[in-house]
Amino acid sequence: MKIIVGLGNPGKEYEKTRHNVGWMFLDYFAKNNNIEISKEKLDSKICEIKYKDEKIILAKPLTFMNLSGNAVVKLKNWYKVDSNDIIIIYDDIDIDFETIRYREKGSGGSHNGMKNIVQMLGTTQIPRIRIGIGGLKYEKQDLKDFVLEKFRQNELDKLEDIFKLVEEKLTDFLDK
Repeated sequence: MKIIVGLGNPGKEYEKTRHNVGWMFLDYFAKNNNIEISKEKLDSKICEIKYKDEKIILAKPLTFMNLSGNAVVKLKNWYKVDSNDIIIIYDDIDIDFETIRYREKGSGGSHNGMKNIVQMLGTTQIPRIRIGIGGLKYEKQDLKDFVLEKFRQNELDKLEDIFKLVEEKLTDFLDK
């Protein structure tokens, strides 16, 4: 069994913000696979699917970003999976927009949600796909304001192509 977690913040005011790109990817994935991530359980919206005879849980934590670890720990414990069977998909301000990176382990870096997950799980052995959202080197504004700002239309237009790359990396993770 694997758990795919897309990070984001609950609430209408956070829809289509850079910080919610993990949720946005799961919405894209769900739409393309005719599934709905709507069941509320373990501080998350979840759904269960089958992939090559393996149970997969898709989860969008309903905790706010900086407390994502609370939901991830509940999911891990309920479904009794190892940390390396959980993959986290989230935004990364330190990566250029239109760039994604897959890593099998590592610290939380500058991302408070991922830092909280690492702290709560007590390990850095957590696979993740980081979706570049730009960076302060391109924007002259506060970090918090930048990540909570809605994507511009030209960025939204490019997300489907970015999400196709994320889906390829996700498939590689599920197939290993």
